[in-house]
Amino acid sequence: MGVTVSEKIDFKKTFSTYHAKVGVFDIVEVPIQRFLMVDGAGDPNTSPAYVDALEVLYPFSYALKFHSKRELERDYVVPPLEGLWWAEDMSSFTSERDKNAWQWTMMLYVPEWLSADDVEVARLSAGKKQRPSALDKVRFETLDEGLCVQTLHIGSYEDEGPVLQRMHNDVMTTEELTMTGKHHEIYLSDPRRVAPEKLRTILRQPVTRRFDGPANTP
Repeated sequence: MGVTVSEKIDFKKTFSTYHAKVGVFDIVEVPIQRFLMVDGAGDPNTSPAYVDALEVLYPFSYALKFHSKRELERDYVVPPLEGLWWAEDMSSFTSERDKNAWQWTMMLYVPEWLSADDVEVARLSAGKKQRPSALDKVRFETLDEGLCVQTLHIGSYEDEGPVLQRMHNDVMTTEELTMTGKHHEIYLSDPRRVAPEKLRTILRQPVTRRFDGPANTP
């Protein structure tokens, strides 16, 4: 008798935080999540480290998916690529767009039912096809962003600057929010298959409220 596998889960459909609208800046509470992560720095268009990060993240994530399906009978669609981005001067993301100053962490979500032991089994499996030294760069960590502002950008990554300026300078000021974490992008489209002007990217910024709690009354 064959193994019965549960219905395949697509997190892009089931996670409310993977949903956003163009021109709408939602304030959302993002739950604690776990990811496979690889760090790097520099222009993602020219940095060999960026290419290396993706070349090791995806095989690792697929090895984990197949382990989950085979051993735990739980299948899922490999989630969209996500990235944390930061720099000493955040204007390098908005007005200056100085990509050489960027630092980043590329990552793929790990479903909650998978343990650290499952991740290590997948690491060994991926190591049969990938260089073990490359896999050593991948870490399994928790990300706790909490309160965030996010919106959907449709278009080239090069055109994100004005949207981020509006988020940082207008929306956060009006809502009395302060930036607390790293700029976060969720890539809902595959740039290898989708034209630049049609790329769908969630832009997210962790924040805190400047005035948390009830206002004083006279």
